[in-house]
Amino acid sequence: MTCMGLHVRRASRIMTQRYDAAFRSVGLAPTQFTLLVAIHLLEPAAITQLAQELFTDQTTITRNIKLLEQRGLVAINPGDDRRIKLASLTVEGQAVLEQALPLWEQVQTEVKQHFGEEKWQTLLSLLAEVKTLS
Repeated sequence: MTCMGLHVRRASRIMTQRYDAAFRSVGLAPTQFTLLVAIHLLEPAAITQLAQELFTDQTTITRNIKLLEQRGLVAINPGDDRRIKLASLTVEGQAVLEQALPLWEQVQTEVKQHFGEEKWQTLLSLLAEVKTLS
């Protein structure tokens, strides 16, 4: 079957399973890891900015951040404009991210070795082009 949607969803599920298994020991889902990394890189990160950077809606980001906040990994504070909420990592959030990064690196290395450098770069390039569809 040549349905692009089917192939992309299947590939996404396969990759998600790899990262799920890797992050299980630190109690993170791949989406939570991605969110922690984004918060770390943009810190303090406005919820709206996170939604834009991660190509998702603000409701989904807010729900996922709330879960991380309940675990004590993320703190939410008002911005200068009280309508803006800023997310930052707590000390515990930073520690979990530091534990998760080598796990992420291991999966990245395994997948890169599986495909080889040329196919890896081609795949990354093609996936980057998909963003132009939005």
